[in-house]
Amino acid sequence: MDKRLSLALLLSVIVLVGWYSLFPPKPVARQQVAPQSTAPITQPVAGAGDTTPRDLAQAPSTPALGLVVGDSEARTLELHIGTPGKPGSYYAKFTNVGARLLELRLGDSYDLPNLDESERRLIEHWTHLVDSVPQEGKWTGSMSWRANGQATALERGSPLDQALWTMQAIGPAEAPTGVEFELQPGAGVGFKKKISFRPDSYDIDVELTLTNEAGTAGAARFLFTPAEVVPLESGDKFYIEPQAVAAGRQPGAAESRELPELEVKARDDSGSARTGAFSLPEGGTISFAGVHNKYFAVLARGDLRSTPTMKGASWHLVRDEPYAALHPDLALKAWRFVAADLTLELQVPPQGQSASWKYVVYAGPKDPDALAKSSPDHAKLLVSDLGMFAKIAHFLLWVLNFFHGIVGNWGVAIILLTLSVRLVLFPINRRSQTAMSRYQAKMKRVQPQIEALKKKYEKDPARLRQEQTLLMQKEGAFPPLGGCLPMFLQIPVFFALFAALRASHDLRQAPFALWIHDLAKPDQLARINFDTHLPLIHTIEYFNLLPILMVVLWVLQQRLMPKPTDEQALKMQKMMMIMPVFMGFFLYSYAAGLSLYMITQSTMGIVEQVVIKRFWPLDMTEQPKKPGGFWSRIAKLQEEQSRKLNQPSNKKKGKRG
Repeated sequence: MDKRLSLALLLSVIVLVGWYSLFPPKPVARQQVAPQSTAPITQPVAGAGDTTPRDLAQAPSTPALGLVVGDSEARTLELHIGTPGKPGSYYAKFTNVGARLLELRLGDSYDLPNLDESERRLIEHWTHLVDSVPQEGKWTGSMSWRANGQATALERGSPLDQALWTMQAIGPAEAPTGVEFELQPGAGVGFKKKISFRPDSYDIDVELTLTNEAGTAGAARFLFTPAEVVPLESGDKFYIEPQAVAAGRQPGAAESRELPELEVKARDDSGSARTGAFSLPEGGTISFAGVHNKYFAVLARGDLRSTPTMKGASWHLVRDEPYAALHPDLALKAWRFVAADLTLELQVPPQGQSASWKYVVYAGPKDPDALAKSSPDHAKLLVSDLGMFAKIAHFLLWVLNFFHGIVGNWGVAIILLTLSVRLVLFPINRRSQTAMSRYQAKMKRVQPQIEALKKKYEKDPARLRQEQTLLMQKEGAFPPLGGCLPMFLQIPVFFALFAALRASHDLRQAPFALWIHDLAKPDQLARINFDTHLPLIHTIEYFNLLPILMVVLWVLQQRLMPKPTDEQALKMQKMMMIMPVFMGFFLYSYAAGLSLYMITQSTMGIVEQVVIKRFWPLDMTEQPKKPGGFWSRIAKLQEEQSRKLNQPSNKKKGKRG
């Protein structure tokens, strides 16, 4: 009966895998924050308000760009920047209300894998870098410039981030390069903001200008927010996103090649603390600040002249009111976004003069090469993602890239990496297994003597422990100290690979084989939407096969391990059989790349147990006892302590006490 049931389950899995390999389900797109425009919109500019699928090939050849928008009504401006499929390609949507960015999509990255060329030209499939949500009766916006403290005296009526600016596109009408905003609030100081996209680059130039017509010269503080709403990229429970970050150096270390100190503020579902300041080095130099999710980042920094104007950085939570309306029982979890604000201290020039400051906003993938090309300091962000085992993770990623350059498949590269790690550790594993086998053989020989001691000193546990220690010392039957060394050596590798697969942009949408289209996500063999109400897994959206295979191989590997002769060790081994099942629940929704690593690791362990040991058996010959070993010294100390406790004088003192 058991054999027929196992065979039926195996055949069912084979049929299921075959069916979804031949007829894979269409991947479900990531739910995006619905892009919105400010209202009312009485004269759309360059396609504003159009929510139907837009193909760049069908876009008007001469859109209404270059139009100077007055300050009497709210408008939006849509720009198509660069060449689709290449760095520097964006879809951007601006509003003259507050001179802000409402939406930014990346034209060389997509929300679904395996899209054909025509689908990649649809803007709806472009990755969202920045979105906008309603909050407290108004829409959020990015790249905003607003007054802070005494600088609010330069405003008249509406704040800078809510006033109606003039807005016009810059560059040729058929190939715009940016947008320019201008505002004269009437307080004697004029404001101008120019946002320019660099060709073939993820860097965006932001130029801020103050013109003193009839105001007072002096220092004025402002806040600049590079990105207010960066959407969740994956919803991965192992990686909290989005996160606001700020980095800075100690005073006097501006020219240092060392990476800056980085502070991270993740979104807080409780909403308890909604604003705060980054504790950057006081009096030091701020390197950059911004927001990032699992695979993309929007980071602002200054050029050589503008860097000294960055006096601090803070963060604030952003509430998603549509989410709160849809989930009234999860109102606190509506604080789903977090933004970083740069504090700028700008000098208002003397009357009749203007002053400008330039900043750079990186808006693109968390690819090491792209980040380093923008600024070497951005590497600190990747180090923070990799955690305490960053150096090992960097090395593993280098090895992965090396193998990928040879085979061209990230899944195969992970398998080759696993085999390499196993090969490097094989001599240590072999020596440890030999030592453990000799120890178990010796324990099997000594076991009858231990049982005899248990019967003899059944009513005297202290004497039993003493005699067992003397017997172990005499026979040299102590467990080898290096028995757990291979496991301890593999733990850093496991956690480093765990972190590397968690946030490596290279593995995003990287296919392996059959139904596995994204190694950075669970394998998602079939969509089931099953509400389990189990610990660690509350809702199973997909049936993931790789974690189940991983657990089966773990259990099989443990069952093939030699059975210990000691009763306590045998109980411990049986208890350890539960760990694979627990880990299977814990890692059920993790990246398929990690499951692939663990499956390969366990498969190699089974091959080693069944095949290698059959043709190359372990040497279980007992070795002579080494005098003065570690366990011998421990036993000698225990024997001396026991002898002192059993002396008559000590017993009398104990009775008197």
